[in-house]
Amino acid sequence: MTHSRHDGRQVDELRPIEIHRGFTGSAPGSVYIKAGRTTLLCTASVDLDVPPWKRNEENPTGWVTAEYNMLPGSTNPRKRRERDRVDGRSSEIQRLIGRSLRSVVDFAALGPRTITIDCDVLEADGGTRTLGITGGFIALVDALHFIKNVDPSFQLSGVLTDSVAAVSVGICKGVTLLDLNYPEDSTAEVDLNVVMTGSGQFVELQGTAEQRTFSQEQLTDQLQLAQGGIVELTRLQREILGDFWPLDEKHSS
Repeated sequence: MTHSRHDGRQVDELRPIEIHRGFTGSAPGSVYIKAGRTTLLCTASVDLDVPPWKRNEENPTGWVTAEYNMLPGSTNPRKRRERDRVDGRSSEIQRLIGRSLRSVVDFAALGPRTITIDCDVLEADGGTRTLGITGGFIALVDALHFIKNVDPSFQLSGVLTDSVAAVSVGICKGVTLLDLNYPEDSTAEVDLNVVMTGSGQFVELQGTAEQRTFSQEQLTDQLQLAQGGIVELTRLQREILGDFWPLDEKHSS
């Protein structure tokens, strides 16, 4: 596929991705993840408690939740720090990240624990929510291994039913593109975020006609492009986790 993108990528090409596990020492899971210029720190913390609404269960099951924040220096001009309440955009994104990660967790196997994934944006150049899901899953896996290390009775096998990753696609000047950066995202006629499991199942689709409507054929083209991107992201997740990868072969492509 050929099309001139200002960063030189092909239409079906992800931005260069850089991932570092164990980026900080205080959180059980800590992942620095960068796609192009978009950069996030995803940390996973473990709390030996559950939300109040789960405490009344006869056999309390676990929970996974997420928080999302854009640091002031992540954009130009500076983004004001969120103090007393999360703004509407951040709230919507952190709910998406939480839903996506929960889709592959067996809460009974997790047990009465809460894992919180914090996604802090260090630099924003498009695709922060999708990168948060991709990096958040890696941090989640590391947090599960941490639980196993401190609690030998914890059965890690079966907690994760699949892997999950996400990517953006869109239509710019009539051309379908994978993994939009900010200049592309801000001018796209169609913007679509796709969340999928490693075994190829859809978790969530967020699609909007920004400037013009789009056809069933164009939707199919975008989904096919996204599926190819998810396959590559899953491969990268498995590669960076190495022996910590918790799933079998069917959850890797």
